[in-house]
Amino acid sequence: MADHARARKLADRIQVIVAQMIDTRVKDPRLGFVTVTDVRVTGDLQHASVFYTVLGDEEARAGSAAALESAKGLIRSEVGKQTGIRLTPSLEFVLDAVPETAAQLEAALNEAARRDAEVAALAAGARYAGDADPYRKPEPDDDERPGP
Repeated sequence: MADHARARKLADRIQVIVAQMIDTRVKDPRLGFVTVTDVRVTGDLQHASVFYTVLGDEEARAGSAAALESAKGLIRSEVGKQTGIRLTPSLEFVLDAVPETAAQLEAALNEAARRDAEVAALAAGARYAGDADPYRKPEPDDDERPGP
Protein backbone atom coordinates (compact mmCIF):
# COMPACT_ATOMS: atom_id res chain seq x y z
CA MET A 1 0.00 0.00 0.00
CA ALA A 2 2.92 2.33 0.65
CA ASP A 3 4.02 2.02 -3.02
CA HIS A 4 0.60 3.20 -4.18
CA ALA A 5 0.76 6.17 -1.84
CA ARG A 6 4.22 7.04 -3.11
CA ALA A 7 3.08 6.77 -6.74
CA ARG A 8 0.07 8.99 -6.02
CA LYS A 9 2.24 11.54 -4.24
CA LEU A 10 4.70 11.59 -7.16
CA ALA A 11 1.80 11.89 -9.63
CA ASP A 12 0.44 14.91 -7.78
CA ARG A 13 3.89 16.53 -7.79
CA ILE A 14 4.38 15.82 -11.51
CA GLN A 15 0.97 17.35 -12.26
CA VAL A 16 2.01 20.61 -10.57
CA ILE A 17 5.42 20.68 -12.27
CA VAL A 18 4.01 19.97 -15.75
CA ALA A 19 1.29 22.62 -15.33
CA GLN A 20 3.89 25.19 -14.28
CA MET A 21 6.16 24.25 -17.18
CA ILE A 22 3.34 24.59 -19.72
CA ASP A 23 2.38 27.93 -18.23
CA THR A 24 5.83 29.50 -17.95
CA ARG A 25 8.61 27.68 -19.82
CA VAL A 26 7.10 26.08 -22.94
CA LYS A 27 7.02 28.86 -25.55
CA ASP A 28 5.74 26.87 -28.54
CA PRO A 29 3.23 28.92 -30.61
CA ARG A 30 1.26 25.74 -31.38
CA LEU A 31 0.47 25.30 -27.69
CA GLY A 32 -3.12 26.28 -26.99
CA PHE A 33 -4.92 26.75 -23.68
CA VAL A 34 -3.91 23.46 -22.04
CA THR A 35 -5.11 22.21 -18.66
CA VAL A 36 -3.45 19.23 -16.96
CA THR A 37 -6.35 17.20 -15.55
CA ASP A 38 -4.60 14.15 -14.07
CA VAL A 39 -1.31 12.27 -13.87
CA ARG A 40 -1.01 8.53 -13.28
CA VAL A 41 2.30 6.93 -12.36
CA THR A 42 2.97 3.20 -12.58
CA GLY A 43 3.71 1.32 -9.36
CA ASP A 44 7.42 1.07 -10.18
CA LEU A 45 7.55 4.87 -10.74
CA GLN A 46 9.03 4.39 -14.23
CA HIS A 47 6.23 5.79 -16.39
CA ALA A 48 3.85 8.72 -15.99
CA SER A 49 0.76 9.36 -18.13
CA VAL A 50 -0.17 13.05 -18.17
CA PHE A 51 -3.81 13.68 -19.07
CA TYR A 52 -4.70 17.10 -20.45
CA THR A 53 -7.52 19.00 -22.12
CA VAL A 54 -7.30 21.76 -24.71
CA LEU A 55 -9.78 24.58 -25.09
CA GLY A 56 -10.65 24.96 -28.75
CA ASP A 57 -11.27 22.96 -31.90
CA GLU A 58 -9.56 19.91 -33.39
CA GLU A 59 -6.79 22.06 -34.90
CA ALA A 60 -5.93 23.49 -31.45
CA ARG A 61 -5.85 19.96 -30.01
CA ALA A 62 -3.52 18.70 -32.75
CA GLY A 63 -1.19 21.70 -32.41
CA SER A 64 -1.07 21.38 -28.63
CA ALA A 65 -0.35 17.63 -28.87
CA ALA A 66 2.57 18.33 -31.23
CA ALA A 67 3.89 21.11 -28.96
CA LEU A 68 3.73 18.89 -25.87
CA GLU A 69 5.45 16.06 -27.71
CA SER A 70 8.31 18.35 -28.80
CA ALA A 71 8.69 19.78 -25.25
CA LYS A 72 8.58 16.35 -23.59
CA GLY A 73 12.36 16.25 -22.98
CA LEU A 74 12.44 19.71 -21.39
CA ILE A 75 9.46 18.88 -19.17
CA ARG A 76 10.90 15.50 -18.15
CA SER A 77 14.23 17.13 -17.28
CA GLU A 78 12.48 19.65 -15.04
CA VAL A 79 10.41 16.88 -13.40
CA GLY A 80 13.68 15.08 -12.59
CA LYS A 81 15.25 18.19 -11.09
CA GLN A 82 12.26 19.15 -8.96
CA THR A 83 11.32 15.68 -7.69
CA GLY A 84 14.86 14.56 -6.90
CA ILE A 85 14.14 10.87 -7.44
CA ARG A 86 16.88 8.62 -8.80
CA LEU A 87 15.09 7.59 -12.01
CA THR A 88 12.87 10.20 -13.67
CA PRO A 89 9.73 8.57 -15.09
CA SER A 90 9.13 8.70 -18.82
CA LEU A 91 6.25 10.99 -19.77
CA GLU A 92 3.32 10.25 -22.03
CA PHE A 93 0.81 12.97 -22.90
CA VAL A 94 -2.76 11.74 -23.34
CA LEU A 95 -5.63 13.95 -24.51
CA ASP A 96 -8.36 13.63 -21.86
CA ALA A 97 -11.79 12.93 -23.33
CA VAL A 98 -13.69 14.18 -20.25
CA PRO A 99 -15.17 17.36 -21.86
CA GLU A 100 -16.41 15.46 -24.93
CA THR A 101 -17.84 12.69 -22.78
CA ALA A 102 -19.56 15.25 -20.54
CA ALA A 103 -21.09 16.96 -23.59
CA GLN A 104 -22.39 13.61 -24.89
CA LEU A 105 -23.85 12.74 -21.49
CA GLU A 106 -25.49 16.17 -21.27
CA ALA A 107 -27.06 15.69 -24.71
CA ALA A 108 -28.30 12.21 -23.76
CA LEU A 109 -29.82 13.51 -20.50
CA ASN A 110 -31.55 16.37 -22.35
CA GLU A 111 -32.98 13.89 -24.89
CA ALA A 112 -34.21 11.62 -22.07
CA ALA A 113 -35.87 14.57 -20.30
CA ARG A 114 -37.56 15.61 -23.57
CA ARG A 115 -38.89 12.08 -24.13
CA ASP A 116 -40.08 11.85 -20.51
CA ALA A 117 -42.03 15.09 -21.02
CA GLU A 118 -43.63 13.65 -24.17
CA VAL A 119 -44.65 10.48 -22.32
CA ALA A 120 -46.06 12.53 -19.43
CA ALA A 121 -48.09 14.66 -21.87
CA LEU A 122 -49.47 11.55 -23.55
CA ALA A 123 -50.26 9.95 -20.18
CA ALA A 124 -52.18 13.04 -19.04
CA GLY A 125 -54.78 12.61 -21.78
CA ALA A 126 -54.85 8.81 -21.71
CA ARG A 127 -57.97 6.74 -21.17
CA TYR A 128 -58.43 3.10 -20.28
CA ALA A 129 -58.70 0.71 -23.24
CA GLY A 130 -61.49 -1.21 -21.52
CA ASP A 131 -63.35 -0.68 -18.29
CA ALA A 132 -61.79 1.48 -15.62
CA ASP A 133 -61.91 -1.53 -13.25
CA PRO A 134 -61.15 -4.70 -15.24
CA TYR A 135 -61.69 -7.15 -12.34
CA ARG A 136 -64.81 -9.25 -12.02
CA LYS A 137 -66.97 -8.66 -9.06
CA PRO A 138 -69.61 -11.06 -7.73
CA GLU A 139 -73.12 -10.35 -8.92
CA PRO A 140 -75.40 -9.14 -6.10
CA ASP A 141 -77.83 -12.03 -6.66
CA ASP A 142 -75.24 -14.86 -6.61
CA ASP A 143 -76.25 -15.79 -3.06
CA GLU A 144 -79.92 -16.27 -4.06
CA ARG A 145 -79.32 -18.95 -6.72
CA PRO A 146 -80.58 -22.41 -5.94
CA GLY A 147 -78.03 -25.10 -5.20
CA PRO A 148 -77.42 -28.20 -7.41
